[in-house]
Amino acid sequence: MYEGPSWLGPSLKELLADVDERYARQRPLPNAHTIWELVLHITAWIRIARERLSAAKPRDPDPVENWPPMDGPWQSAIAGLETEMDALERAIRDFPEERLEDSAPAAEPQTFYVLLHGVIQHCAYHGGQIALLKKA
Repeated sequence: MYEGPSWLGPSLKELLADVDERYARQRPLPNAHTIWELVLHITAWIRIARERLSAAKPRDPDPVENWPPMDGPWQSAIAGLETEMDALERAIRDFPEERLEDSAPAAEPQTFYVLLHGVIQHCAYHGGQIALLKKA
């Protein structure tokens, strides 16, 4: 969902390629998140999923970590997403396949397999929102 071809449409990287800071801050739909807020939220959950691959205890984000404020430059938000996605990719590559059906540390019981599919689905869901915001 982050980079390359997808059955669902453009990848996150493709969707964000032409988004500048001004555009990322816009709220074309009342009561909807901005593209920037969505990028920070996606990044937070990629990090949490990566941490859960190696953590012994579940850690759910607090409300500010779940929906961080739009601080700093837009390019830092994009760079943070790229960094976390690269780190998740490395963690997945290093994760033993035989542990996919083991319980993952999370507030609700789930396997590592479900955790990894969940982070993909989460990216797809919010990627769809970003695509709609770009059309609004």
